[in-house]
Amino acid sequence: MATVADAIGWASRQIADRVPKADLDQRDPDFIRDQLPATWLVASLYFRADVRGLDRIPTHGPVLLVGNHSGGNVPPDTFVFTLAFCSYFGVERPFYQLAHNLVTLYPPLRWLRKFGTVAASPENARLALESGAAVLVYPGGDYEVFRPSWQRHIVDFGGRKGFVRLARETGVPIVPVAAVGGQETALFLGRAQWLARLLLVDKVVRLKSVPISLALPWGLNISDLLGHIPLPAKIVIEVQEPVAVGDDDQAVYDEVIASLQAGVDRLAAQRRFPVLG
Repeated sequence: MATVADAIGWASRQIADRVPKADLDQRDPDFIRDQLPATWLVASLYFRADVRGLDRIPTHGPVLLVGNHSGGNVPPDTFVFTLAFCSYFGVERPFYQLAHNLVTLYPPLRWLRKFGTVAASPENARLALESGAAVLVYPGGDYEVFRPSWQRHIVDFGGRKGFVRLARETGVPIVPVAAVGGQETALFLGRAQWLARLLLVDKVVRLKSVPISLALPWGLNISDLLGHIPLPAKIVIEVQEPVAVGDDDQAVYDEVIASLQAGVDRLAAQRRFPVLG
């Protein structure tokens, strides 16, 4: 007789089997080139995008870009940084962004694959890095992106260190990318991890949070699965100095967190008002 655990395992496998395998050739430089002027204009006007320190990223070869993450299921930091990277280094430089499985499964967002978005997994990240690409990863994932708005300037990966092992095993540098503003695009009230456990989505779709927020156009927004219209908060991103990857994973992790937190604190100190910047 089937048990609840069996049913959960079956549902999880069904979803995992539908996650598209990373096809690096789906990234389309011509598409990015065509879309870049209009999308960068939107980012510049709506989010008043300010991206600094791109010269700290190695100009050639693979690199693991590790960022703090904000904005719920409509994270403007990823949008802004991707446009800035492609504008600065050119669309021909291979660049991929790791995203939650549900992002790559959601039909209206399939166009993101043309920008280089692939499902977040060690295998996909390794594949992209070994191809010589730059890879953007947010280790905090849904845990960090749904933190309460009053914790908007706290970097919190939840102890996830897999990116350190990935960088060491592939021999690539880590470059921290600090961002502020994303957690001001809605009023995030809490992660509601208890609700994720109650609904079993933590086991079925690897969502550790079923966030509760106040956001346009929904008002009270539970789960954010349909996304929201982000408030026009000013997004400021600053690339930090590369971090050397040694044999001590905890030491590297701590250095990355410290670098990001120092960058976020510095950027936050320059903000006069939430949303307005």
